[in-house]
Amino acid sequence: MVPLLALGFASGLPLALTSGTLQAWATVSKVSLQDIGFLTLIGSAYTLKFLWAPVIDRYAPPLFGRRRGWMFCTQILLALGIAAMGVVSPARHLGALSALAVLVAFLSATQDIAFDAYSTDVLRKHELAAGAAVKVLGYRLAMIASGGLALVLAGEWLGWTNTYFLMGALMALCAIATGLAPEPEERATVPASLAVAVVEPLAEFFRRPGALTILALIVLYKLGDAFAGALSTTFLLRGLGFGLAEVGTVNKIFGLAATIVGALAGGSLMARMGLYRSLMLFGVFQAISNFGYWVLAVTPPHVASMAMAVAIENLCGGLGTAAFVALLMALCNHEFSATQFALLSALSAVGRTYLAGPLTPPLVNHLGWPAFFMLTVFISLPGLALLWWRRSEIRALDRPLHGGLS
Repeated sequence: MVPLLALGFASGLPLALTSGTLQAWATVSKVSLQDIGFLTLIGSAYTLKFLWAPVIDRYAPPLFGRRRGWMFCTQILLALGIAAMGVVSPARHLGALSALAVLVAFLSATQDIAFDAYSTDVLRKHELAAGAAVKVLGYRLAMIASGGLALVLAGEWLGWTNTYFLMGALMALCAIATGLAPEPEERATVPASLAVAVVEPLAEFFRRPGALTILALIVLYKLGDAFAGALSTTFLLRGLGFGLAEVGTVNKIFGLAATIVGALAGGSLMARMGLYRSLMLFGVFQAISNFGYWVLAVTPPHVASMAMAVAIENLCGGLGTAAFVALLMALCNHEFSATQFALLSALSAVGRTYLAGPLTPPLVNHLGWPAFFMLTVFISLPGLALLWWRRSEIRALDRPLHGGLS
């Protein structure tokens, strides 16, 4: 569990640096709202990573084994790429900065492929719920560090360049955790060829009953959250007029505390409630948490109300993400865990990358912030309805959480 916490941190560190933190940097640099919205397309690598996941399943670098070798290599390259982003200004060279961010996102997505496969392979059958919670905890701690803390450092202490240098150094330190992490107790069979690594994971998954509706559920489950969070940083900075230090501090303190509670509580509750009931309850909480931003939009701005909204969103997000990660791990066959987890997690990013990012700016311009955040609550409902419809398939996956993968 301890290595999973550190490696979860490494997995989460680059995301904010190419999304929310980059969005904040562009916002204070007077980049247009439309251009900021299209910066979310940088995350396309997270959606498309299943395309090169078979390479991770089939081949292994000469150092640290099949999974850890890929993690180590990408972490070193990520450290260099993140530091390089810090020397490019979004006001003067937005295109060059975007290109670097795309490279960082590609390397980050590749690290995620290897890490998700590693965690799926290394966890014992009875550890899935706890492992999912620890992964989410590490990931969310990194999001706080590269999101909230980075804003405070950039706005008050270090400036943007040195902040990105610091984040690159943190990524380099994470490579040490990769070197110290244990190998899985049982080595899964390596696909015989790249062709087998490409075809068989998909064929095996789609032979399962209800495969298509499970894929639709993965796309829709966190869609409301994706819309609510797409321009949340810009909303707090530009829509409500809070400063960088205020937004960063609130995210760091209240967001961190709520995330820790949410992730750990999610793992504990899943062990008692089972996967389906956890997904349903936590999904309802996720939808309701978006009301917090609506309240912010219709009331005078105050740091206390912002802290409350951020805390509730992070708490519910930690709960929902812990259950969602457990679902993805339970769906994976260990022989093809890299490709199958990459496909499933990439589908979960479809809404965030191709719907929420491009569509949020025109929706905000047309509806205004209050009506937009109200809309995000209703966007959450189709995923919950599909979860209820396919409850029998999800309940069948409870067995891995209590004793065995089929």
